[in-house]
Amino acid sequence: MIRILQQDNRIVKAAFAIIIGAAIITMVIALVPGIFDNGASADTTVYAVVHGPGYFGKISGDTKTVKTDAVARAAQQQMEQQRLPSSPFIMQYMMQRAGQQAVGRAVLEREADKLGLSVSDADLQRELMTGALSTYLFPDGHYIGKDGFINFVESNFRMSTDDFEDAVRSDLELQRLQALVTSGLTVSDAAVREQFMKDGTKLKFDYAVIASADVKKTINPSDAELQAFFKQNAPKYATAAPETRKIEFFSLDASNLPGGKPAILQADIQAYYTSHQAQYKTDEEVQTRHILIPVANGADAATDAAAKAKAADVLKQLKAGGNFAELAKKYSSDPGSKDKGGELPMIATAGLDPAYAKAAMALNPGQTSDLVRSQLGWHIIQTIKKQPAGMKSLDEVKDTIVPILAQQKSGAEEQAFAQKLADEAKKNGMQKTADAHGMHVTTTDYIAKDGVIGNLAESSSLLTQAFSTAKGAPPAFAATGEGFAVFQVDDVKPAHAPAFADAKAQILNDYRDQKAPDLLNAQLNKLAARAKVLNDLKKAAAEMNVPVKSSDLVTKDSQVPDLGSMAGPGAVAFTLAKGQISGPINTGPNGVVLQVTDKEEPTADEIAKGFGPARDKLLETRRNELFNTYAEQLLATYTKAGAIVQSQKKAPASPLGN
Repeated sequence: MIRILQQDNRIVKAAFAIIIGAAIITMVIALVPGIFDNGASADTTVYAVVHGPGYFGKISGDTKTVKTDAVARAAQQQMEQQRLPSSPFIMQYMMQRAGQQAVGRAVLEREADKLGLSVSDADLQRELMTGALSTYLFPDGHYIGKDGFINFVESNFRMSTDDFEDAVRSDLELQRLQALVTSGLTVSDAAVREQFMKDGTKLKFDYAVIASADVKKTINPSDAELQAFFKQNAPKYATAAPETRKIEFFSLDASNLPGGKPAILQADIQAYYTSHQAQYKTDEEVQTRHILIPVANGADAATDAAAKAKAADVLKQLKAGGNFAELAKKYSSDPGSKDKGGELPMIATAGLDPAYAKAAMALNPGQTSDLVRSQLGWHIIQTIKKQPAGMKSLDEVKDTIVPILAQQKSGAEEQAFAQKLADEAKKNGMQKTADAHGMHVTTTDYIAKDGVIGNLAESSSLLTQAFSTAKGAPPAFAATGEGFAVFQVDDVKPAHAPAFADAKAQILNDYRDQKAPDLLNAQLNKLAARAKVLNDLKKAAAEMNVPVKSSDLVTKDSQVPDLGSMAGPGAVAFTLAKGQISGPINTGPNGVVLQVTDKEEPTADEIAKGFGPARDKLLETRRNELFNTYAEQLLATYTKAGAIVQSQKKAPASPLGN
């Protein structure tokens, strides 16, 4: 746990991803052929190891390790962010992608370490107290506490606090490396003006839209043409009708257990409490007020002495009868507490600077310390209240333990009962076994692996197992979300090509998908050519019965209906003069031809006023581009030198349980 003295209530409007991951460093690590062709690690918890290039790099011990669980976690998060379906195939692809990114970062971190850019504990503390996450960790300037910190990290980043701190350290270190690599980069005034003109130009235009969906509707082949298409694409449809299975099953839950729901004994509760003592520990806590005279990190002795002298003068005023709260408001530099007379909430001492915590706990309530030096500067501390570390009693936590034990016992007994019934069904058959225990056998229609069995709370586990079980194999059991089901596969229909009549709608859709692009492009070319002949887009569109729309005044960052982002295919509009007509613009869903009706370029005065921010923006873009190139070249060097070793064993399942 980071030892933090609460400071700074600055609100930073930033998403969590700004702190953790490659968003800090805008590098893009491309897939490099052969990146993992350099042997294997025997440890499946290790995704890859990065050592120095060359023979001495292999034996130096100066390595960076990429953990498999961290790569799996990143892959899962990327799948969720992109709203991709959960599947082993997609997970495998995302693991490769996330692994490449993690290896790229490891290579950069190793280079940063060689250059002496490592991040100290004080640097990490300062980032969490004043950086983009300070508004969450220090709302209103008050630290959320050890438990709050653990909950925040686990719920938002799905990692331990140690891994979280390592990730923040990594981001800070790579920021330093980027700053070093790009420190000599400059941009010319001409380049800034050129970019300002591109960014600041505004347009209005008329645009004719031919929707791909409308084009598809005009494609109406005969049955003979569709049947010919069906035969020509026979391999595509060979397994278009998926494998289906007929399954019989009966389900059970806690209500079916022969002895009823299992009782939770006091001894069980005591045993659970005893074996989970760590969960019920309470931290040592202290409530204080303080006055902070800060000292910047790395300050020289003279600066430190000056701050100490100022703090000593405040302490002298206190000893002379001064009011602590008033003096805190006047002299303290802690914005999170000074307006409250220096008062802080009850805080776990593990979350405080060690020197501060030691001094605060040494005082009795109401006592004031002498000068105390922390990593942030000089403090005068007054203890208000303190609480030693302890343990919650069994009575306090009993109500939280009972439901856990009930779930565990029920689950275990349900599983054991399901196994017993499956064994019984192997001997006596499904129906006889179900009848003997007052249960009802259900037989599904033919169902696909991704189907749903309506009378089960959750059927994916049963279907997954059923589709890996042979027809007529002995009964087995699977979880159902509310208990278990004993099942047997009665029949299997393999994947096959559907009959033409059954698949006609899909075949027609596929036919249209294949033919539509060429037809759309032909109509677009015809419209663009006719509009240029007439020098009038609206007239040409009217001749072809194509609707015409008019845009608002837009910039390259704007979104236009049916055209999309003006930074995409529509960006061609900014290269046209007023009145000029574009060629065909294909956005995928639509085809567009546009004619510029108004064009406003930045004035000399606007360029002069915005020149500074424009320079900063362009410089940042160029720095990112340069660092991307540096990162890619460095990764290629390590790859060529055989300095990246990946475990070739199968990676474990996602730690998120998906």
